[in-house]
Amino acid sequence: MKGYFYKPHCKCVDSNGKSKKDKKCNCGASWSYMLDVGINPKTGRRKQKKKGGFKSKGEAQDAAALVYVEVNQGTYVEEEDITFEDFTKTWLKIYEGTGNVKISTVRVRKHEISKLMPYFAKLKMKTITRLQYQNALDDLKSNGNKGKGYAESTMDGVHSTGGMIFEKAIELGVIKNDPTQYAYVPKVQKTVDQLEQQDKKVKYLEKEELAHFLKTAKEKGLDGDYETFLTLAYTGMRVGEFAVLRASDWDFDEHTVSITKTYYNPTNNMVEYKLLTPKTTTSARTIEADALVTDTIKNYLNSVESLKIFHGERYYDKGYILPSRGKHPGYPRTIKQYELRMARLLKLAELNEELTPHSLRHTHVSLLAEAGAELHEIMDRLGHKDDDTTEQIYLHVTKTKKKEASRKFAELMRGL
Repeated sequence: MKGYFYKPHCKCVDSNGKSKKDKKCNCGASWSYMLDVGINPKTGRRKQKKKGGFKSKGEAQDAAALVYVEVNQGTYVEEEDITFEDFTKTWLKIYEGTGNVKISTVRVRKHEISKLMPYFAKLKMKTITRLQYQNALDDLKSNGNKGKGYAESTMDGVHSTGGMIFEKAIELGVIKNDPTQYAYVPKVQKTVDQLEQQDKKVKYLEKEELAHFLKTAKEKGLDGDYETFLTLAYTGMRVGEFAVLRASDWDFDEHTVSITKTYYNPTNNMVEYKLLTPKTTTSARTIEADALVTDTIKNYLNSVESLKIFHGERYYDKGYILPSRGKHPGYPRTIKQYELRMARLLKLAELNEELTPHSLRHTHVSLLAEAGAELHEIMDRLGHKDDDTTEQIYLHVTKTKKKEASRKFAELMRGL
């Protein structure tokens, strides 16, 4: 094996570890090695690997031998001296540059990276160990979010992002080993009480409550309130999907609505919104809407035409069915506006004020299940491929039906 072994700053020992003539070696320096590891493709010059800190020449030779084997096998990686903080900037540029990632997803990834920064920001990528990474996940689970611990969904996202970052680092030859490879997100065992309360966590309106809420919206709602919440409750669409529906998305003869886009505006600045493709591939869909919904929307569009005439050229005409009528006429309303409108109506109706527009999506699931729709039909209507919350609501609602079926069977047998 070709290599050079030496004691740095020691002039009385040659590369073979022998004392030079007429010199008695008193150097206490540790041993180092220098090894040829290939050719630099940019300069055409040989690349050399140097490493020190070995107690003896034999230890240095053993370490060099391992590198030599990797070089011959083509598995050698010259790890870079780049910190986690700096590499994540590189990774984000690559991630965004694929062209297949929504800006909303990039925003989530940045948020997840921020959870890992306190642990690894100034550490070199190549020095981060599996134990350090696992300890970070453990600490986030137990002490994250001001000591309350982050939810499992948040932790899964953080771990997923961490995995993508280190995987790309290996691909780019920045590191040799992936510290996330065998890591896991700590799971908290639920107590009996937590399991029993699980069904109660998902908030939605019962059918009588929904009827009362919509009656309140019709009688006491502000402009567009009834149309908004009727549509959300009767179709189960996301509020972000509703916010950017255009008149052209509706087929008023066939009573259908096509969902092809969603609203994105993290700053709530009305004029800085963006249109994104739906949340998932299954989210792009055409669904049937009750005639009550399509007729209500069709009638409302008459008032929108009057609004266009009133504002003239000031009107931002992109065809939105429920445009703003204030400072920026024609622009889609923000999600925050819908949340505030619903909070107002819930208070007037003396219903649970913790509910949100998304709760009407959950309400739609519960009522479909009560009406006898199958789970796969509900998933298809909502644009879900799979969803734990939807399944949880479905099982909760259909539980009563299953009990009724069991009771009828028992009565049948008793009648024999």
